[in-house]
Amino acid sequence: MIITLQDTETREISAKIDELHEERGEAALGRVLTLLISTNEAELEHDLEVANNASREHPCRVIAVAPSSRKISPEEEHPTFLDAEIRFGSDAGAGEIIVLRPRGGLVRHADTLVIPLLVPDAPVVAWWPNEAPANLSKDLLGSMASSRITDAMHSSNPRRTMDDLRRNRSAKDVDMSWTRLTVWRAMIASMLDQPPHLPVSNVRVTGQKDYLPLDLLAAWLRLRLNVPVMIEEDPNATAVTGVYLTRGDGVLSLERPSTDDGFAVISVPGQSPQTISVPARTLEECLSEELGRLYPDEIYSEVVSQGLDLVKPRQ
Repeated sequence: MIITLQDTETREISAKIDELHEERGEAALGRVLTLLISTNEAELEHDLEVANNASREHPCRVIAVAPSSRKISPEEEHPTFLDAEIRFGSDAGAGEIIVLRPRGGLVRHADTLVIPLLVPDAPVVAWWPNEAPANLSKDLLGSMASSRITDAMHSSNPRRTMDDLRRNRSAKDVDMSWTRLTVWRAMIASMLDQPPHLPVSNVRVTGQKDYLPLDLLAAWLRLRLNVPVMIEEDPNATAVTGVYLTRGDGVLSLERPSTDDGFAVISVPGQSPQTISVPARTLEECLSEELGRLYPDEIYSEVVSQGLDLVKPRQ
């Protein structure tokens, strides 16, 4: 169910939501959080689909702010400069979706639009699926969030976006570039936890050229192992393709040459190689992981504040 409201106000939106809840015999109190999405019209439907799928595991109210390009017709009297949609049922995952399309000067007052629509006494998570502000803490939506999620890889300039995020970082912030590495980090930790517990002397990581997760993985290994880490970029790769840890008994490695088949090979000195399934993580999986944590990722903070400078010194 999708209800469209043109030239509306937040109190009308809130009243309509209450009416729909009453008709359906449910309450918004069952939502575990409010997810704020700052996006644009071109990416809106894709971002809502991702949020929809993630919300099935974490029921939430989704409020998407996407500035409208609709022109005001001469026939419209006293326009409020706000269009909206309310989505329920199969169109809204395990919650409801509110799409706000402000126009004109109202674009600069996203906080005023959003605050009346938040789920009472529930955490607020802000997500920027593409372009993110340079300082999340001072952003109108970011300032009200207890957790802030960005995706620098999907911005127009990933490297510059990450530099801005690092410069203005907060314990509340995390980037999807890091979340994409969860499985890699877990497997590497598991490999190193197996005997013999020999010290690692150096590390080599391989993957896509100018790929933020590759840099973050190298930075994490540099911090945790305190050994030299070399980044080897492969222009034909589309993700991280391998981690090679040199020890006294040989090279311990985890390789996934391609994400097409999703198979990786673990090689341990003195043992036969083992093939396991490691498909590339989807955006839904990454977002769901972040919605399920809602507390500061201290390791990510260390990696972006200290580790990256060890493997990718700032210019």
